Amino acid sequence: MKFAKRIVWSIFIVLLVGILFRGGVYRSLISYQSLGERKNYTVYDPELVRQIDEMAKAEKPQDIREVVDLGLLITASQLKFTFTRNEMDPNRLARSKTAHCVGYAVFFASVCNYLLKKNDLEGDWIALPHAGQLYLGQTNVHAYFTSSFFKDHDFVILKNQLTGEILTIDPTLYDYLRIGFVTFKE
Repeated sequence: MKFAKRIVWSIFIVLLVGILFRGGVYRSLISYQSLGERKNYTVYDPELVRQIDEMAKAEKPQDIREVVDLGLLITASQLKFTFTRNEMDPNRLARSKTAHCVGYAVFFASVCNYLLKKNDLEGDWIALPHAGQLYLGQTNVHAYFTSSFFKDHDFVILKNQLTGEILTIDPTLYDYLRIGFVTFKE
């Protein structure tokens, strides 16, 4: 009986640690490498602008981390994941409400760039959607899939144009696991 309790408690502790520290664990195991930039879009749809402005009213982002947090919140509230081919233009995605990783990355980058401009941070930072690949340690995980859907994965690089600092974000991962920042492999 004591042995069974120890096993149950051990499993509980491992799960609790995994949940509480999932971001750190994920970032230490998985890294992202860019294959190149995707097209960047400007937000112009009046309804999307209204929704962003409404959500930004309460938040008023003052720095890049707050822009990222608000951009992730807006993206997750606007989109639902789908495996089917979909739009990439965030102005159209605002109406369809479904996207795969490409749409998530382009939508998030566009929202961030809109917020950066609105809050006078666009001279410092720019959000760029990227197609890339994920690595578990040194192993490219995409090599193990035969479907063209899994040939790459899209994410966003926010780059400080003055210092060269980069922040790497996966808005699709955020929508599912609430892990936003990821490790970039140059």
